[in-house]
Amino acid sequence: MEAQMKRGILELCVLYQFLSKDFYGYDIMVKLRPFFPDVKDSTFYVILRRLHGEGFTEVYYGEESNGPQRKYYKITEKGKEYLDQCIENWRQIRDTVERLGIH
Repeated sequence: MEAQMKRGILELCVLYQFLSKDFYGYDIMVKLRPFFPDVKDSTFYVILRRLHGEGFTEVYYGEESNGPQRKYYKITEKGKEYLDQCIENWRQIRDTVERLGIH
């Protein structure tokens, strides 16, 4: 799959996961890795930083574990609105492609 398209789909999937709960970077990567096995770890972190930079997520630090303090990401209202737009765009693209006979 073309890299830019894959990044957009991965961004949609990452943001969608935050509807169910907050995640820290490694946790979201482990959850989505089976669906995107060829995506580098660094790509997940780039997406998380971009989503945060755009105000679609907020960050907080959890209690310390046996290692460094974990940075958790939580979807914002702005992020929910953006996600709704992404899902609508995805549905329009999917419907267009299907109408062209591509399944």
